[in-house]
Amino acid sequence: MRCLVVDDSGFEREMMGFFLADYAETDSACDGKEAVDMFSRALAEGRPYQLVCLDILMPNMNGQEALKKMRETEAAAGNIEQKAIIIMTTAMNSREDMEEAIWGGDCNDYLVKPVILADLVALMHKYKLIQ
Repeated sequence: MRCLVVDDSGFEREMMGFFLADYAETDSACDGKEAVDMFSRALAEGRPYQLVCLDILMPNMNGQEALKKMRETEAAAGNIEQKAIIIMTTAMNSREDMEEAIWGGDCNDYLVKPVILADLVALMHKYKLIQ
């Protein structure tokens, strides 16, 4: 499985990389713009990410915008059946942020930081990314 971890905190990117080391080949991006570029390039190269862990509060482009652009990129590529599993991993725990991500951006799930490894693994099982 290929995973993209997107967070402006180097510590958070390292921690998520450590959590995912046994499950995925992991790349990371430090803001939404870089993430969208990486996501689009991977899709164009035929090596799409199956999982994206996406923070909301970031410079250059926030996670809500990046989420929408990623879904637009998939739709434009005709990749509706094999959409990436996108999990918001953020400290933003308001109802409004969750609704925007889930209903407005089509994310699959939402984890509030600090991310617990067992919760992340449970979601990977839920979405059949791991056995």
